[in-house]
Amino acid sequence: MTTTTRSARRPGQRAPAGLLVPAAIGLVFLVLPLAGLLIRAPWTTLPQRLTDPEVRTALRLSLQCATLATLLCLLCGVPLAWLLARVEFPGRRIVRALITVPLVLPPVVGGIALLLVFGRRGLLGEWLDQTFGFSLPFTTTGVVIAEAFVAMPFLIIAVEGALRGADRRYEEAAATLGAGRWTTFTHVTLPLVAPGIAAGAVLGWARALGEFGATITFAGNYPGVTQTMPLAVYQTMEGGDLDGAVVLSLVLLIVSVAILAGLRDRWITAP
Repeated sequence: MTTTTRSARRPGQRAPAGLLVPAAIGLVFLVLPLAGLLIRAPWTTLPQRLTDPEVRTALRLSLQCATLATLLCLLCGVPLAWLLARVEFPGRRIVRALITVPLVLPPVVGGIALLLVFGRRGLLGEWLDQTFGFSLPFTTTGVVIAEAFVAMPFLIIAVEGALRGADRRYEEAAATLGAGRWTTFTHVTLPLVAPGIAAGAVLGWARALGEFGATITFAGNYPGVTQTMPLAVYQTMEGGDLDGAVVLSLVLLIVSVAILAGLRDRWITAP
């Protein structure tokens, strides 16, 4: 075994003492609120609260809308990620920057922007209302649109990164053998980047599941129609039922931890 190999397999260096204290403070700062949620959870009444019809309705609506929003993200986001990764065109950097704006845009601002476009007096909403009698705001479809708006950048970034890291020799070989562009894309490119698509879809789904600001602004908070789990947490807290809000928050926490645990090898652990 060479010296270089032995060095590469040595454990990491000991952290300087000056870094341990702020690192520990940062860890406590991030973990303690989650621990407080678990400690304060009303475990004895948890099964009864989870079977409450309003809780089940909000959970069902959240799962359905998050799944539909993820499908919409896949339908539009994967082609857009491919375009950014594989095609040179004027303004590509600007397009990429615009795509990432929802990541940093306050969700409430995103909801207002959606209202200005899809509202009954919006840029497209007025035409939809007058032509088809169809209105998106304050409907379940509006929830899906709001969640897709905030979740799609996660999918696009993940898929674009996977496309840039994929070995293009397989695509070139397929083209050499006479495969068309669509056949190459569906039979070669997509299987190559399938893990990246799956990871992006799961992250997008988790982001859609936890969306609050854009949803309440664009779709409202109507039980059974637009009230998802985050909105139910807010309403329960506003009603003074702290234990009920803790139970709903605990459900979202469990889902988030399960998502991160499932993706830990790809997104958390170092190579």
